[in-house]
This record gives sequence, structure tokens and C-alpha cells, in this order.
Amino acid sequence: MANEFAPCTEAQKQAVLERLADIRQNIAESCAAAGRDPSEITLMAVTKTVSPELINLAVNHGVSVLGENRVQEYLSKRAEYRSSAEVQFIGHLQTNKVKQIIDKVSMIQSVDSLHLAEAIDKAASQQGIIMPVLLEVNIGGETSKSGISAEELPTLLKEAGALKNIRVDGLMTIPPPTADESEQIQTFTAMQQLYQQMQQLAPLRILSMGMSGDYPAAIRCGATLVRIGSALFGARFYPPPAPSLI
Repeated sequence: MANEFAPCTEAQKQAVLERLADIRQNIAESCAAAGRDPSEITLMAVTKTVSPELINLAVNHGVSVLGENRVQEYLSKRAEYRSSAEVQFIGHLQTNKVKQIIDKVSMIQSVDSLHLAEAIDKAASQQGIIMPVLLEVNIGGETSKSGISAEELPTLLKEAGALKNIRVDGLMTIPPPTADESEQIQTFTAMQQLYQQMQQLAPLRILSMGMSGDYPAAIRCGATLVRIGSALFGARFYPPPAPSLI
């Protein structure tokens, strides 16, 4: 996939840098409104469909954490990334793909079942590593999304926490899409309360919530990591499918 990207124009690069400055300003303002320090917030650049050239531009300007959604796309672009970038996997992960990335990412954010946790634990054991993970919560109860329910979370947290080669560092969520800030606040507040409750069961330190359309609200509600894609790199471009030969 990496060779499918055309060279980036200077206008595209400048646009990314301007958006990055805006995002940092928004993070600072959201932190000020919540009485928080911007240093508490990790800005993750979500790289789905983005060219390595633009990704490296963001890394060169201080973005240190990248979020990958798709195993094959990541593997196709990985060699072109700046070595200083930390890569975490944030997309839905099939158990049969775990071995392909277990030694190539620093964290897996999308663990939503004991079955997947056990597959990660096994692969990590074979590599002689301990893999940090986040448990993905379907806070909106949407049937179209992956993630464990809030009610099932304590059980998964206890079971996953007992595995020897993974370490549960926190929670992640993708809330229902809405432009209504009050609805965003309501959802993120529920997630933050759940995060606090789970800290009574395990020493969690990461609350990954907030994306391009809602990250200011997420920060005001306690997010420690926000995942920003289109607000940084612009609208995603999905290449048309290859024509059928049948």
C-alpha cells in the first residue's frame, strides 16, 4: 500500500502543520477549562489511509505516538516510518493476526474479549515480552461496534489481569457519533466514572477516548490519550476497489 501514495504537495504539508498547531491549542484550552496540565494528554496520530510522508512530517514536529487500525496496511507502511515513532494498534484485531504485530507495536488498545487477550498473551509469551493492552468498552451499547459492555468489564479486567504476558494499562472507547457537545460530555463522563471504578480493581493509568470530532470534550472529562486522524491529516482517501476479473 505504501507505494500507492503520490508525493505530497507543499500545500498538503503546510495544512497538516497548521492543523497540528490548532489541535495543540485546542488541547491546551480544554485542559485549562478542566484544570489539567496539557502534559497529561497524549496526542496520537491515527494513520489509516495516510501516506508515510505526512505521517513522518507529524513525527518530525513532535507527534510521538501513532495509531494503526489495519494490520496489513501497517505492515505495508511500517518500514517507511521514522524509527522514533511509537506505534500502537487501535483497530479491531482478529486472533489470527496477533502474531503478525505482537513484536511490532508498543500497545494493543482494542482488547474486547478474553479470547483475544489469551491470544495476545500466548504470542507475547513466545516473544518473551509483556504486551501492554487497553480493554475496549462499548460505552454506547451499539450493536455495530466492537467492545465489551460496562457490565462485563469487571470480569474481563480480572481475567485478563491474571494472564502473565499482558498488562492491562487502561480502557479505550469509541463513543456514539454526535455533534452535540452535551451528549458527548454525558457519554465521556460515564466512561470516566467507569474508569475510576475499575481503578479499584487494577492500577489503570490510561483512558483512551476522544477523536477528531469530540476530543476537546473527552479531555474535559478525563481522557489521557486522544486519537486524532482526519482533524490532523484531512479527509481520508479510500482508493477504489480493484476491478473484478470475473
